[in-house]
Amino acid sequence: MKSVSISGSLRKNVGKKDAKATRIQGMIPCVLYGGEKQIHFSADEKAFNPLVYTPEVFTAELNIDGNKHNAILQALQIHPVTDKIIHLDFLEIFPDKPVKIDVPVKVAGISPGVLKGGKLQKKLRTLKIKGLPQHLPDFIEVNIDKLDIGHMIKISEINVDNIELLNPANAVVVRVIATRAAAAATSEPAK
Repeated sequence: MKSVSISGSLRKNVGKKDAKATRIQGMIPCVLYGGEKQIHFSADEKAFNPLVYTPEVFTAELNIDGNKHNAILQALQIHPVTDKIIHLDFLEIFPDKPVKIDVPVKVAGISPGVLKGGKLQKKLRTLKIKGLPQHLPDFIEVNIDKLDIGHMIKISEINVDNIELLNPANAVVVRVIATRAAAAATSEPAK
C-alpha cells in the first residue's frame, strides 16, 4: 500500500478555542489513537491533500515532533459551508495487528454482456477488508471477462490472499443488466 508523509507538531492545549486558533493559522487539528495514548497534534492544511482528495487509499507516515507513527485515516470532518477540512482522526497501525480499512474496487476486462448491449453496474465502489498492514492491497481487482447479461459477481466469488473480506458474502459487487437496446437486438428475427 502506498504511503504519504506528513509532519506535524504537538498541540499544547485541546478544546474549541485552541482548535479555532489552529485553523486560523492554516493548520488542521488532528488526533492519533490506537497506541499507548492519544496524541493531539496539528499539521499544515495542504499536507493532507494527497491523502484526502483521492479515490486511492494510503497509509500515513506521521512525523510528530520527531516521533514517527504509521497510521491510517479513520475519520475526517469537513466544514458544511466552506468544504474545508476541520479535523482528522488517525488510527495507529502496527505490523502484528490486523487493520480494518475500505479499499476501492477496480474492474478489469471486457464483459460479453456489455458488448451485446447490456449495462455494467458497479454496485460497490469500495470493499471493507481486514488484514495485516503489510498485506493490504491498493485496490481489489474484479475481472468481468465472463460476465454476460443478467450475471453478477458477489463478494463470495472474490478471493484475495491474506485478506478477509468483511462485506456480506451475498452482496453484489458488479453486474450486467439488460437495456432496451439489448432487448430489442435479441427480439429481432434473424434474416
